[in-house]
Amino acid sequence: MNRNLVKTFICCILLSASLNVSAQVSVSSLRCEYRNAPIGITASNPQLSWILSSNVRNVKQSAYRILVADDPSLLQKGEGNIWDTKKKTGGQSIQVIFSGKKLIPAKVYYWKLMVWDNYGKASAWSKVSKWQMGLLSAADWKGAKWIGYEQMPDSLRIVPATDNPGDSRWTKGKDILPLMRKQFSVSRQIKKATIFITGLGQFDLSINGKKVGDHFLDPGWTQYDKHALYVSFDITGNLIQGSNVLGVMLGNGFYYVPGERYHKLRGAYGYPKMICRTLIEYKDGTTENIISDESWKTAPGPVTFSSIYGGEDYDATLARDGWNKAGFNDAQFKNAVVVNGPPLLEVQAQEPLKIFDQFTVKKITQPKPGVWVYDMGQNASAIPQIMVKGKRGAVVKITPAELLDDQGLVLQAPVGTPVYFNYTLKGESTEVWHPQFMYYGFRYIQVEGAIPENEPGNGDAPRIVEIKSLHTRNSAAVIGSFACSNELFNRIFKLIDWAIQSNTASIFTDCPHREKLGWLEEAHLVGSSIHYNYDIASLCRKVIKDMINAQTKDGLIPDIAPEFVQFGGGFRDSPEWGSNGVILPYYVYQWYGDKQVLQESYDMMTRYVAYLEKKSKGHILYFGLGDWYDIGPRDLGPSQLTPGGITSTAIYYYDLTLLSKIARILNKPADEKKYTALGAEVKAAYNKTFFNPQTSQYGTGSQAANAMSVYMGLVGPEYKNKVVANLIQDIRNHNNGVTAGDIGYRYLLRVLDEAGRSDVIFDMNNRSDVPGYGYQLAQGATALTESWQGNRISSNNHFMLGHLMEWFYSGLGGIKSDTGSTGFSHIIIRPEPVGDVSNVKVNYQSPYGNISNQWKKTADAFYMSTTIPVNTVAVIYLPAKKGSIITEGGKRITANGSVKLLRFENDKAVVQTGSGNYTFSVINE
Repeated sequence: MNRNLVKTFICCILLSASLNVSAQVSVSSLRCEYRNAPIGITASNPQLSWILSSNVRNVKQSAYRILVADDPSLLQKGEGNIWDTKKKTGGQSIQVIFSGKKLIPAKVYYWKLMVWDNYGKASAWSKVSKWQMGLLSAADWKGAKWIGYEQMPDSLRIVPATDNPGDSRWTKGKDILPLMRKQFSVSRQIKKATIFITGLGQFDLSINGKKVGDHFLDPGWTQYDKHALYVSFDITGNLIQGSNVLGVMLGNGFYYVPGERYHKLRGAYGYPKMICRTLIEYKDGTTENIISDESWKTAPGPVTFSSIYGGEDYDATLARDGWNKAGFNDAQFKNAVVVNGPPLLEVQAQEPLKIFDQFTVKKITQPKPGVWVYDMGQNASAIPQIMVKGKRGAVVKITPAELLDDQGLVLQAPVGTPVYFNYTLKGESTEVWHPQFMYYGFRYIQVEGAIPENEPGNGDAPRIVEIKSLHTRNSAAVIGSFACSNELFNRIFKLIDWAIQSNTASIFTDCPHREKLGWLEEAHLVGSSIHYNYDIASLCRKVIKDMINAQTKDGLIPDIAPEFVQFGGGFRDSPEWGSNGVILPYYVYQWYGDKQVLQESYDMMTRYVAYLEKKSKGHILYFGLGDWYDIGPRDLGPSQLTPGGITSTAIYYYDLTLLSKIARILNKPADEKKYTALGAEVKAAYNKTFFNPQTSQYGTGSQAANAMSVYMGLVGPEYKNKVVANLIQDIRNHNNGVTAGDIGYRYLLRVLDEAGRSDVIFDMNNRSDVPGYGYQLAQGATALTESWQGNRISSNNHFMLGHLMEWFYSGLGGIKSDTGSTGFSHIIIRPEPVGDVSNVKVNYQSPYGNISNQWKKTADAFYMSTTIPVNTVAVIYLPAKKGSIITEGGKRITANGSVKLLRFENDKAVVQTGSGNYTFSVINE
């Protein structure tokens, strides 16, 4: 045979093999219960997910095989002694429910998988991942006891908390913030060590003098009379041969809110306490448990005051050097006292708080003698950190605030005063300190009792060497990004994002200073924005658990959860807030494909809807706060422009609509029929009561009334276009300004977007001269404020009005999930090139993988690059009229190609694709 032919033949074989390998689907990002290699899984049947990738288009999973073993060496042999699914036909790659052998508490399980695609190709095995089980019952704590410095007398218990300053207990009560230590010895080689621990209200764990992990303010807040959360750490690398010491510092959090300084509420579940089990597994196959009991030692610590609202004091002269190390003389410590604790311990499954950005000083001023104000440049949830040197016993007072008054001093009055931190110097070299058990929302730091290092002054005064603002938030991963050619929109995105970051803790708070409470309307209204930017799946599940625990016997879901305090009237019982108990579980199902959350929440949902039905009058709900903080003639507060009954009944109907869908998903046909019928009765009553068919207006024709009626599906099809037209006309009549408030604005944006009127959204928000986002920026805001006006008498770090972020992703960027699918398995890409926006780039890491869309427009053309992840499909809307030249990858799109032209609709070409990277162009002739 000719040598050249042989070479050619071999090259063809190699090329074919190369293409075959490159076309192969691959598996990555293995997750258990939403997390990568988690510790502390307590689900008996955890949900497993993975992401697929391929450089070939239109790839879908056709089958998978999962192996789970309790020994990684078994996986290397291709064996799964805990679970082997064999080759299982199906395309499910998210929320696959483990169905293997019974899982053992505290044990580690290893898993891997491979998949087959729709071309018949098999992937390689994924990398091995793992999860570790948590403690599944009280017996799994191996006799660990709640311990503390002292037991609080029952007479001092304040549960629920009081928000009444006239209450005799309002200013009474102060506790000791203790140190807890346990010394023990390790004499054998360690294979693995895990600690399961919690401390109430908050705890800080160290081993041999070093902090364990990078968490801040563990554990997450809960309704402590029902349950508390524990945290799991792998401490294999923290222990040494010989003597070891577990050290725990305890703070108050919401478990004990003292009566000094500012406090929104005064509550006392008990004095600080802790419980832990340390499991040590040795290489010789034996195990040992170190548990919390009376053998632990305790003494008052250097934190002399701790309030989640009022601040924190630290006296470094009281610090006990080496208290958390071996060899420390603990003669001044006493044995811990066994105390009472919450009846149930559950794992902290949501992401912990951590410290992120570190802001440095932008400007220093001295508004009056002895007072220095540091401008950190950004209003954020944070803690101040000082580096200081001075004489022993000198006290530095640190007062944080969002705003400055007319004299240049910090202004706390709008959100509660006084709040401050006191640091007493030890007097040894340079000292660095920051609070451990409290955070606050601030931009400015006022310092008294010390002066900047380079300033002339009294030689006895301590010197501030450095001061920082350490931003803390829930550590949910950033999974989205947005940028566009309109700089105001980019700034608005950041404005909203800073408020979101500042209010995403172990709950979604309203503000990081005045209340720090979990007002529930924000979770379902702004959650639709947040989930594009952050992976909030586990946090949403925690919020749902909080609502289950907060629900009353008669079915009420209160406005806040955890319900530390029982407010009155609409501040406890408002359907727009309580309906989060129905809406958020359904949204979590939509966003993440999590059916289990519907099953776990179903009883709560049905009981709440029954509660609303009982309170209704002729199927109308005449109670609640309504469209909170709408813009009307009076001071901000409850709804002014929308009559009572509209927002509450509209959301009640929405609850029934969703509950009917949920019943169908859960195969409960009788319930589906029941809620569908009740919904029809509510709809009829609503329209009879509030709709004027002559004017096609609801109620007063407010933005909130018309928008919510359309979005919830209460408007008859023959009137829908007229109601939408009325909504737009009202916006135009208000100089393209917003009047809708906390409840109505999200639905206003959704209705306009779905009606193809993003041009109106652009006109409303591309400005700084009327109350709104741009107006707040023009006033100097660096985080979204509580009021559209950005006034100084309200919170200046509030995310309840952050709904525009959703439109940045779904409207301008065009990334949406088809409402008939879950987890973005069926994607809609429908960008809205409006106004002067000439280019947009958005990115969203969906449960199936990365979705991205980037477009730009010129005078006569439109260009777009789109990525659709493996195992999904997409319908793409391109701005094009019939006769436009539409291409993908340089080739004309037709009805018969792999990229299919489906139809033209409202000046858009509708195209269908599978997974892959696509480049579109539309040339208008």
